[in-house]
Formats: sequence, structure tokens, C-alpha cells
Amino acid sequence: MSGADDGTETARSLTEWLDQLAFADLAEGEAATRIADSVQRWAQWQGWRVYRRAPSVFPLPPPLKGSSVIDVACARPDGPPLAIEIDRTDRQRTVDKLLAEAAAGRVAIWVRWGTGPFPPPPLPVHLVVREATRRSGRWHTVSAAPPAPRHSGAVPSGDAVHAEELPWEL
Repeated sequence: MSGADDGTETARSLTEWLDQLAFADLAEGEAATRIADSVQRWAQWQGWRVYRRAPSVFPLPPPLKGSSVIDVACARPDGPPLAIEIDRTDRQRTVDKLLAEAAAGRVAIWVRWGTGPFPPPPLPVHLVVREATRRSGRWHTVSAAPPAPRHSGAVPSGDAVHAEELPWEL
């Protein structure tokens, strides 16, 4: 990724990577871990250093002291660091944390998973979605419907049909 990337191409790349992630029959914590593991593999595939549960610039809420953590942080030699949060729920605290990370010069990415809806966070936070459904208390990924098969162009048996009358592409 180029250092000029504002995070849009990075988020697109991560979206494409997570679109390939499939799981079935996982508890919520197991599904979140599977997604975080996949994010880590994506970053390592890019050649970046990866840190799980890295310190955040965002403070913990009172009465706790110290800083919050980022689910996955990445150091990149060719661009600003990444701060990636992975959540199933829509939490304002996550948005605030990612906005603070962006203000500190990091590319902020929010990986949302579950059934949605997934309202977009404020810029400069980038949204990456991995849809999943819950059945009997267990989580399963949702795959986009496969594209319609390309027809062979053979004319169906029966009455003669002109090619221009066929409802599909030859």
C-alpha cells in the first residue's frame, strides 16, 4: 500500500480479504477471535508488523486508569500505522477511540460483523463489514449469492427460438 493511501484502499483490501473468511457454528467470542485472526493474517501477508491488543491513545473510562487497547494494530514501513477495532455491536466508545487514533496519525478501521445494519462511522474512520447470522445462539458467515451461471447458448428443445428472443446472454 502506498503511503499516500488515506485508508480507503487499505479498508477495501481488508474487505476483500474478509469476504473470503467463512465460519459456522461458533460462539460469539469464537467468531470475534476468528475475525481478528484473519485480520492478523491479512496484515502479515502485507508484510506488516502486527500487534494484538496494542495500547491505544484513548483513556479507559473512569474509575479505571490507563489506556484502552486496540484489537489489532499494524506498523507499516510505507504508510501510517493502522488501528483496527473489531465489534459486533454499535458502540460510541469504539467510534471515539478510533477518532482519537486517527487524530494521532493512525489509519482507523472499524471491522463490524454480525447482522447489521452497519451505519457508517464518521470520517476519517473506515468501515469494513463481515456479515454473519446467528442461528440457535451460534454464528455463521453470510456469503453473497453466487453469480448466475453463464448459459451455454444451447437452444432449449421444443419450439424453435431465435437467439435474440433468449432471456440470457449467449
